[in-house]
Amino acid sequence: MNDEFEVSESQFQSAFDFKAFLHRALSYWKLYILFIGIGVFIVYQQNIRKQQSYRLATQISIEEESNPLFTSTASLTFNWGGVSGKVQTMMTSLSSRSIHEKVVDNLQFYVSYLKQARFRKDDIYKQAPFRLQLIPNTNQVLNVPIKIVFIDKNTYELTFNFETSVVSAQNFTTKERLNLDVPVEELKMKFALGEPVILPYFNGTIELAEKRTATIGDEYFIQFSDFDAVVANYKNRLAIDNPRNSAILNLSMVDVNTGKIVDYLNETVQVLSEDQLNRKNQFVTNTINFIDAQLERVRTQLTLNADSLNNYREQNKIYNLDGESATINNKLTDLELEKDNMNRKLAYYASLKTYLETSNSFTDVPAPSIAGIDDGNILSNIGKINQLSVQKSKYESTVRKDALIFDDLNRQIEGIKTVLLENISSATSGIKREMQTVNSKIATAESEIRRLPKAQQKLLGIKRQYALSEQTYNVFLAKRGEADIIKSASVSDVLVIDTAKDTGAIPIDLKLSSRYLFAVVGGLLLPLMLALILTFFDKKIHSPQALGNLSKIPLLGVVGKSTLENNLIVHLKPKSAVAESFRGIRSSLQYMYSKKDLNSSKTVMVTSSVSGEGKTFCSINIATVFALSGKKTVLVGLDLRKPKIFGDFEVKNDIGAVNYLIGQEAVKDIVQQTNIENLDVITSGPIPPNPSELLIGEKTDALMATLKETYDFIVLDTPPIGLVADAFELLKYTDATVYVVRQDYSEKGMLNLINDKYDKGEVKNLSFLYNYYDQKGKYGYGYGYGYGYGHYANGYHEDEKTKKGLIFKLKKFFKKS
Repeated sequence: MNDEFEVSESQFQSAFDFKAFLHRALSYWKLYILFIGIGVFIVYQQNIRKQQSYRLATQISIEEESNPLFTSTASLTFNWGGVSGKVQTMMTSLSSRSIHEKVVDNLQFYVSYLKQARFRKDDIYKQAPFRLQLIPNTNQVLNVPIKIVFIDKNTYELTFNFETSVVSAQNFTTKERLNLDVPVEELKMKFALGEPVILPYFNGTIELAEKRTATIGDEYFIQFSDFDAVVANYKNRLAIDNPRNSAILNLSMVDVNTGKIVDYLNETVQVLSEDQLNRKNQFVTNTINFIDAQLERVRTQLTLNADSLNNYREQNKIYNLDGESATINNKLTDLELEKDNMNRKLAYYASLKTYLETSNSFTDVPAPSIAGIDDGNILSNIGKINQLSVQKSKYESTVRKDALIFDDLNRQIEGIKTVLLENISSATSGIKREMQTVNSKIATAESEIRRLPKAQQKLLGIKRQYALSEQTYNVFLAKRGEADIIKSASVSDVLVIDTAKDTGAIPIDLKLSSRYLFAVVGGLLLPLMLALILTFFDKKIHSPQALGNLSKIPLLGVVGKSTLENNLIVHLKPKSAVAESFRGIRSSLQYMYSKKDLNSSKTVMVTSSVSGEGKTFCSINIATVFALSGKKTVLVGLDLRKPKIFGDFEVKNDIGAVNYLIGQEAVKDIVQQTNIENLDVITSGPIPPNPSELLIGEKTDALMATLKETYDFIVLDTPPIGLVADAFELLKYTDATVYVVRQDYSEKGMLNLINDKYDKGEVKNLSFLYNYYDQKGKYGYGYGYGYGYGHYANGYHEDEKTKKGLIFKLKKFFKKS
C-alpha cells in the first residue's frame, strides 16, 4: 500500500476540496450573468427613484458673559454653573421638544412644496415659484397632496383627490386635530393669485414668490403634515456634538433638501439664542416691569400734587416764599426724601421677606438697587438665589421632575434663603435706628415752620409733597433708563462661529455610479457563495484524486463515461476510449494474478457501495475483454435481488443461478452462450425469497468448483455491499475484488464500511475501479438518490418507491446549466 494514503478518516472528511469549488464556481457562468443583470436592473430602478440626502452643519460657542445690573458695585452674573454647565444646559435645550416646536412653527415646515418627478414627488421647498400664506385659526387637510396647475400668469387650478370620505385636518394656530367629511371624488377649482381660498379643508392665499414667475402648465403640490409628527422628525434628526467637552457645539442635520437644512439649523440657533437671552434678562425684565408700575403710581401722585400747588397759589395769591421759609422748607424736604428712601428700603425688605417665605420660585424678585439697597451681602445673595431659580426653571422644561439635580438646587436655594432672611433682619434693624434720628430732625424743622404764618405753612406743606413726588419720580425714571441700557447691552451666551450654508453639499448616500459596482460584486458573490456552500456540504466523489485521498485501497483503473444505451461498449465499440480503459484493467488484473502465481482459473468479483454506480456495466465489460483475449470466460449474475445482465445479452432470465442453488437445474442447464466468442453467461434467474441463505449453501461451493474446471476467468456480478451482506459471502471464492466507484454519484461516507473491512484485513486483493469519469463534468448534482442510501436501494428492499420532488428537479436544472 502507498504511504501517501496514510491519512485518518476524520482528516479525509474535513478536507475542503478547493479545486472542486473552483470548478463548480466556473460552471455557474450563467448564474453570474443572471444575477449581475438583476443587480444592475435593481440599482438602476433605485437610482431613478431615490432623492439624494445631504448633511450640513453649523457651529456655535457657549460664551461666559457678565451683566452688571444698575450699579458698578453690584455685578449680578447669570452664570448657570460655569461654561461647562451652560453647554450641558444648551444641549438639553436643543434636545427639548419646545425649541423644535418654535422652529417648525416659525418656518412652517409642516407645509411641503412638491413637484412630480418621474417616479416620486420631490421636495423643492424655496424652488417653488409661489408661496402659501395660511389664514390663521383655520383647518388644513393632512397628508393629501393638493395639486396646483398654473393656467395663466394670474390664475391657477387647485385639485383635491379624496380617496376616503373622512380625512384628518389640523388647525396650525391651535395645533388642534379633527376629522372632516369630504366627497370621495376629484375636485377641481380655479382661483386668482392673491385670492383667499376658504374651504372646509383648505384655507390660505397663494401668491407668487418675490422675483418669480410661473410657467403655464407647470404642476406643483402642497401637502400638510401633522405638526407633532414633523416636530418629532426634526427633533430626532438634529445631531448635537460636543467635541472634547469643550464650549463648542456642532449641530448637523440630514435631509434631501439643502435649503431646508440651512434654514432649520440657522433658525434653531436663533431660537436658542433668543430663548437663552430672554432667560438671562429675566431679572432685568422683572425689574423694568416693577419700575413701570412704580412710575405710573408716582406720576399720578405728582400730577395731583402739582394741581394742588397751583390751585393754592391762585387762591391765596402766594407765589414765593421768603428766605427763611425757603431755607426751612429745603431742609425739611431733604429730611423727608431721606425718610422716604428709608421707607422704600423697609418696604422692599418686608416684601422680599414675605416673598422668600411664601414663594417657591425666585425669578420674579425685582433688583435691590430699585429701592436703593447697597448692602453687599444682600446684593450677592439675591443674585445667587435668582440665578439658581433661573437654572431650576430651565431644567423643569427639559428634565424629569424627580431628577437628583432638583434636590441639589433646592438645597442651595434654601441655604441662601436662610442667609438672606438673616441679612434682611439685620438691615431692617439698622434702618429703623436711622429712621428715629431722621424723625427727630423732621420734628425740629416742623416746629420752626409752625412759627410761620398759616398761609405760608400750608404752601410749604404742598410744595414739600410736590418736591417729594418729583424726586421719587426722577429716581425711578433714572432707574428705568439704566435698566433699558443694561437690557439692550446684554448679549446672548450663544456665539455663532459658522452659520449653516450650502457651499456645494455632497450627497452622503452612495454615489449612483458606485452602486453598479456593488451590483456587479453582488452578482458575482451570490453564485460564489452558492458554490462554496454546495462544495462545503458536498459528499460526492468527483475525481480519482479525491478517491485516493479518501482511502488506502489501490486504484485499479479509470473508466470513462459511456454514451451507449447498451452496456456492451467493449463489444460494440472496441476502439473507443472506454474499451481501452477496460483493456487496461484486464492487464492490471493479469499482472496481479501473475504475482500470485495463479495459473488456473481466476475469479473476479465486481461490487460497489450502492445501486447505480455501474457495477453491472463494469462486470459485463471486464468479462468481455477477457473473452476477446481468447480466454474462456463466464459472467455469473449473483445479484439475486435485482438481476440485470440478461437484457444486454438478449438472453432470457427464466433459468439461472437460483435454479441451480435450489437444486432444480444442473450447471450445464443454466449456462447460456452469448454472441461474443468465448463468453458465456449465467443469469441470476427468478428472484428468491432468501438470497443470502442460497449464497452461503454448499451448492455455491459446488457451482464455483464446476466453473473453475471449465473456464479460464469467472466474473461475478454481485449485490452492492453497502446495502446487503451477500457480496461478503462470496469473497472466499474470489482471487480479486473490484469495487466500483462512480464519479459525481458515490458519496464519501459510503467508503467507510469497505475501508474498515480493508484495514482489518477482512477483504484482500481489493481494488477500486473509478467509473463514469468525465474530466469536464459538473460537480455535485445527483441522480435522484437521497442521503443515507435511501434511494440507492431501489430493488433491494420491499415497498421502495423512487420520489422525484422539487429538490430533484432543482438539481436537474443546475446539472443542465
